[in-house]
Amino acid sequence: MTARPTGLGYFFEDLEVGMSADLLKTVMSNDVIGFAQLSGDTNPVHLSDHFAARTPFRGRIAHGLYTASLISALLGTKLPGPGAIYLEQSLHFRAPVRIGDVIRAYVEVKELDAEKKRVQLACECIVDAKTVLDGEATVLVPSRDRTA
Repeated sequence: MTARPTGLGYFFEDLEVGMSADLLKTVMSNDVIGFAQLSGDTNPVHLSDHFAARTPFRGRIAHGLYTASLISALLGTKLPGPGAIYLEQSLHFRAPVRIGDVIRAYVEVKELDAEKKRVQLACECIVDAKTVLDGEATVLVPSRDRTA
């Protein structure tokens, strides 16, 4: 299980079922504001303390896809890493993520398709030992024998 010598992630041939990677991210107010600006999702539950206080959440929450974007960050930077191409993603939002929460995003290789060079990964985001998001991703991974 070696990373590419160039530091560009893993080749398909380097991957094994059970390999995993994670990252930690503290959700900051400016992250949520920036995500709203980028995505166009300006729902006040994400941006207004006054509005959000009157919702069942009783305070601002991060966008669900902000949390999911941490999975994308893992896939593109750590496992499999640069060169991996996102093909599919299923997401199940289990609980809200609040400003100040520390999210642990985690991916684990579940299945390898050698013919198509595709990898299926289990994905999970956790806050305070509680799953806030889970799902599966499928990515296309460069092969050592196709890279010169």
